[in-house]
Amino acid sequence: MAVFGRGVTYLRLLRSSARVLFTCKNPAVHKLGKWTNVLYASVTSLTLGAALCAIPFKQVENLSHDALIKRAASLVTDSSSTFLSQTTLALIDAITEYSKAVHTLVALQSRYLDALGKLSPAEEDSIWQVIISQRAQVNERQDECRRLESTWVTAVKLCETAAEAAYTSGAEHASVTVRTNVHLAQSQVEDVQKLSADADKKLAESKVMEVEMMARHAASLQSNDDEEEVPEAYLRED
Repeated sequence: MAVFGRGVTYLRLLRSSARVLFTCKNPAVHKLGKWTNVLYASVTSLTLGAALCAIPFKQVENLSHDALIKRAASLVTDSSSTFLSQTTLALIDAITEYSKAVHTLVALQSRYLDALGKLSPAEEDSIWQVIISQRAQVNERQDECRRLESTWVTAVKLCETAAEAAYTSGAEHASVTVRTNVHLAQSQVEDVQKLSADADKKLAESKVMEVEMMARHAASLQSNDDEEEVPEAYLRED
């Protein structure tokens, strides 16, 4: 409080000096008064700042280093769990969309193979454009899944490290919570990855069927061409 009293005394002295400068009619003194005004504002802020610093504030908590480390470890587990949650949801959505895209592609290829030989060139070209576009979408979805899966793996490792840090810091509850979140995320991702694996299997089977049916169709066309050429060759011999 002594500092605060001295600050008030300085402030009063500066005010009285400023009054004298402002009431003086000497131009030089009046010009000096402008600088005094600036100085007055600066000293006022410094004086009040010193007075505030001199006022003792009661500390709410007197935490030890171990307690602060424990609290920080808990905050790390919370943030890492949030990161894991967001990446898990994004990965699940991406895998789901990829599976849908694959099933759509399989259905398109199946329809095309069923209508093989019954379509006009224009219709066949139109269907092929749709199939090519769908294949590009499948590839795009697959790339997105790989990117998000890499981020998700990083999130899992981060949570495991945070859980270990929390445990060694004495924050056992936070450690158990983040480990539970990791197990739940892994279970959810494994379930949706089964759908993706099933879609990939059907796509592989569809490709094999496409190759076989295209080979049969080509052989059939070749056989028909050979049958049509026989009479012409026979007539030329005559």
